[in-house]
Amino acid sequence: MLYYPDVREAVEWLTTALPFTERLRNSDNRRQLSHGNGAIVVTKPGGNADAAASTQQSPGAHSMTLRVTGIDVLFERAKGAGARVLAEPADHMYGERQCSFLDPWGHPWMLSETIFDSDPADWGGELLVE
Repeated sequence: MLYYPDVREAVEWLTTALPFTERLRNSDNRRQLSHGNGAIVVTKPGGNADAAASTQQSPGAHSMTLRVTGIDVLFERAKGAGARVLAEPADHMYGERQCSFLDPWGHPWMLSETIFDSDPADWGGELLVE
């Protein structure tokens, strides 16, 4: 779940700037967006009586990583929609091309695209489960 003060406005931005599709509209204060075989819920903070205290934390209290294809096009799309760039797309030794930005509400996002298979031992990692 991601918390935004204006759910409609956030959904409009997320479906314009990122590869999300609005899947389910529960109310004006709660929507489900899908990407590939995953989903996120966009909702208003504190919308439920039993809402966790984390709904009142600042947007920077968490970070989302979205696995994508066509990262360069998506990065330009997000930037064109008003994202504040933190890191331009760059290739990394662990086989990922990644970039990061803040959405207009200050939520940090990372886009990550696999560009080659790598052996974790080559960059100091350890594969525990195959």
